[in-house]
Amino acid sequence: MKKWFLAFVSTLTIVCASLAPTGAFAATSKSTQAVSTQSVVVTPTEQNIVANAQSYIGKVRYHFGTRNLQKLILDCSSFTQLVFKNNGIDIPWGSRAQAKSGTLVKSKSDLRVGDLVMFSIGTPGKIQHVGIYIGNGLFINNQPGVGVNIKSLTSGYFNNRFIMGRHLV
Repeated sequence: MKKWFLAFVSTLTIVCASLAPTGAFAATSKSTQAVSTQSVVVTPTEQNIVANAQSYIGKVRYHFGTRNLQKLILDCSSFTQLVFKNNGIDIPWGSRAQAKSGTLVKSKSDLRVGDLVMFSIGTPGKIQHVGIYIGNGLFINNQPGVGVNIKSLTSGYFNNRFIMGRHLV
């Protein structure tokens, strides 16, 4: 039991350190972050997008088709729209409309921190959900019953539901 707990704490520490918007990651104007077997430069804008998105964890309630900014009751696309607007980037409302913004990213391995990620959650191949890639195979999104949270892009529910990414920064 003790070994399992220590392994869990070590893994949690590594994940939290990789997501933290403070410290060495945010202290430099450009950082290098390992993604799969490649390294990418994370710009200050991309760092700010992730930090801003994370600041809404526990503060936003999900409701389909809603974008009530005063009460922070948002759907998935109004959440991403808000985060990007806070960073000076205007995108439309609606996951399918957002799927036409920026530059297409076909493969998970080509995603950059701050990219939109689109998913099919009902009809296969049809974009019905959107989130923001935060690096290390993780993304942040707003979901029913959960609100803003971080999920894996490479395992679990969303692994086989990824359709595309969109590079906006």
